Amino acid sequence: MLNRISFFLLFLTVSIISNAQDLEKEKRLANQEMRDGNALYQKNSYADAEVAYKKSVATYPGNPKAIYNLANSMAQQERYKEALKQYDYLAKSSKSNKMRAQSYHNMGNAFMGLKKLQKAIDSYKNALRVNPKDEETRYNLAYAQDLLKQQQQQNKDDKNKDNKDKNKKDKDKKDDKNKDNKDKDKKGKDKKDDKKEDEDKKKKDDKKDGDKDKKEGDKKDKPKDQNKDKEGDDKQKPKPRPGKLTPQQAEQLLKALQNEEKKTQDKVNAKRVKGKPIKTEKDW
Repeated sequence: MLNRISFFLLFLTVSIISNAQDLEKEKRLANQEMRDGNALYQKNSYADAEVAYKKSVATYPGNPKAIYNLANSMAQQERYKEALKQYDYLAKSSKSNKMRAQSYHNMGNAFMGLKKLQKAIDSYKNALRVNPKDEETRYNLAYAQDLLKQQQQQNKDDKNKDNKDKNKKDKDKKDDKNKDNKDKDKKGKDKKDDKKEDEDKKKKDDKKDGDKDKKEGDKKDKPKDQNKDKEGDDKQKPKPRPGKLTPQQAEQLLKALQNEEKKTQDKVNAKRVKGKPIKTEKDW
């Protein structure tokens, strides 16, 4: 029985020693892979460094330095979202205040890369809570706060500009509508004036035609007046009226009658000499 216990203890001890040796071997290998990654990182070969860091993490998952460096290589390639996952894990799980402060600091840098200024500010503040003496983090915090202030002012200015543009657009639209209404009213007034003018013209033309028709009707109904007007025009050339002698004709006729009377008187006188009287009569 004692021999069995002794054998079990010996086996357990050997196993522990063996496991410790394997673990130490893994740590050494992981550290070597991490150092390889650091060398590549220093040469700005961030993609190759990322590969080396991933090997180191796979070899020894509990190495926080390898995880931290892996996140840094991702951030250098501007893969900020992937890097943030690693930083967040370390900030919440690491027992080292230095690691936690550095992780929060780099989270702030990653959020700056994503232009998420408020989250960057929060991360820098968390870093300062863990390590209040970190002046680099304090500087980054002030810088992020200034950028946020500028962004908010710019947004405010843009909003005011948008409101002004909208108000101007609404005013222009209203002015255009008023102008259209005025043009429409003017067009309607002009049309109404043109219609009235046409109606007045038509009335004048109708009146003119009516006066003309009336005048022509008066001429037809009153021919004597027409002749009278015509006679008035012909006063310089008097014309004889039917059944009436002109003064010249009357004078000529008088002379003819006088001559005729004289002849008749001469005959009467001649007959009177013979003793036979003759009664004479006037035929005019």
